[in-house]
Amino acid sequence: MALSDPNANRAVSRSAALKRFFVELKRRKVYRVAVAYVVVAWVLVQVATQVFPFFDIPNWTTRLVILALVLGFPIAVILAWAYDITPAGIKRTEDVPPDALGTAPNAFGPTPVVPEKSVAVLPFENLSDDRENTFFADGVHDDILSSLTRIADLKVISRTSVQQYRTGARNVREIGQALGVAHVLEGTVRRAGNRVRVNAQLINARTDTHIWAETFDRELTDLFAIQTELAERIVRALQANLSPTEMAGLQEQPTKSVEAYDLYVQARDLFRWSGIGDPHENGEKALPLLEQALARDPQFALAHYLTSRIHGELFWFGYDKSRARLAQSKAAAETVLRLRPGMGEGHLALAFYHYYSGRDYESAIRELTLAQHALPNESDVASALGMIERRRGRWEESVLHLERARQLDPRNISALWNLSETLTFLRRYAEADRVLAEAAAIAPEAHMIPIARADLALRERGDTAPLRQALQRVPEEF
Repeated sequence: MALSDPNANRAVSRSAALKRFFVELKRRKVYRVAVAYVVVAWVLVQVATQVFPFFDIPNWTTRLVILALVLGFPIAVILAWAYDITPAGIKRTEDVPPDALGTAPNAFGPTPVVPEKSVAVLPFENLSDDRENTFFADGVHDDILSSLTRIADLKVISRTSVQQYRTGARNVREIGQALGVAHVLEGTVRRAGNRVRVNAQLINARTDTHIWAETFDRELTDLFAIQTELAERIVRALQANLSPTEMAGLQEQPTKSVEAYDLYVQARDLFRWSGIGDPHENGEKALPLLEQALARDPQFALAHYLTSRIHGELFWFGYDKSRARLAQSKAAAETVLRLRPGMGEGHLALAFYHYYSGRDYESAIRELTLAQHALPNESDVASALGMIERRRGRWEESVLHLERARQLDPRNISALWNLSETLTFLRRYAEADRVLAEAAAIAPEAHMIPIARADLALRERGDTAPLRQALQRVPEEF
C-alpha cells in the first residue's frame, strides 16, 4: 500500500478515531452500565411476566414495563457517558480527576492493562573494586535489554525510564506500578581480572516474590554468552513466543571485543535522545570513543549506528549544518545495514537521516516501519513515527504512536511532553493536562510543566491567573 494513498490514510484515521472512541466508552464505564442495565431489565421483565398475572394485574402493564425498559436503555447509556458517581456526588465525567474514576493518568483515560509478559530490566549494580567497571556493568545491562527489545511478544521498558532506578532503594512493587510491568529483573556484576560474576533475579512485581535467581561465574571471554543465557531465561520464564528470527537474534553477539563494547557503552551514556538535543560537548566526547571502538572492531554494527545518530543530532540541532556531517550520518547508517542486513538500528538511523537531511517523511516512515518490525519495543521508533505523522498533519496516527512511546518509556519527560503538546494542538485539553500532571510528578523541578498546564487553562477558559502564578514561581536565574 502506497504511503501517499489518500484513501488508505483516511481509513487509518477512521480506525484510529474508532479505537479512541471505544477506549473512551470503557473509561466512562458505559459498558459496565449497559451490562448492568440489561441484567436488571431482564429481572424486571421476569417479575412482570411471572408475578403480575398472579395478582390479576392487566397485561397492558406488562407491556408498559417492557416498553419503558427499552426506552430507558439509551437514556442510561447517555447518562453513563456524561456523568459519573464520585464520593462527592454525581459529577460530569470531564470534571472528575482520573484518580477519582479509579484510573491512572493516561492520554486516553483508562489505566492500560499490565501485560503478563512484561518486564523492566533495572541497571545492574557494579560490585567490582574498580569503580571504572561501572561502564562494564552497564554493558551487561544494555546487552540484555537490547536482546529483549527485539521480541514482539514481550513488553520491555526502555532504557531512559529504567535508568532512573540506577541508585537508591528499590521497591519492586512501586517500580512495577510506575513502569506498567508485571516483572522486574535486577542484578549485580563483579569483574576481577579475567573473571566475571553476574547475579540476576527475576521478580514478580505484583507480589514481590522471586521467580528465579541465578549466578554466572565465567571467564571474561564468555561475557556475551552469559547475557544470551540471561535473556533466554527471561523469555522462558515469561513464556514469550519467539519467531525464528528472534530466536537467532538472541544468539548474536554485538562484538567480539569486550574493550570495544566498553567504549561503546561509554559513548552511549553520553547520548541521551531527549527530543531537545544533547549538549554539543557530549557529541565531541562520544565520537572519539566510537572511533576507538571501531578501530578495535570495524564490524561493530551498534557502534556504527550510534555514530550515525550522533552525526545526525549535531546537524539537526544546529551545531554543524554542513553537508559533510550529513554524509557521515548516512554512511554510518548504511554501514550498519551492510554489516547486518535487516538490523533494526540500521533502519532507525537511516530514518533519522531522511528526516533530518531533507524532511523526506515518506522515506523516513518506510525505514521506521522496517525498524519497528525488528525493534517492536524501541520507544525511539514510536516517538519518531509520532512526530513525523504530526508534521504531516495526521493527528490521530500521531497520538497513537506517541502514546505507544509513552507506554514503552513511561518516565521519559520528552515522551510525555510530545504527547501532551500534540493533544493540546487537538484541543483535547483534559487529556493533555493528565499527561502533564504525570510529568510533573516525575520531574517536579521542571518549571515548563506547570507553565504548560497553566497555558491549557488560558486556551480552554481564557483564564490568565494560573499562568501568572506559574510564571511567578520560576526562579529569577531562569
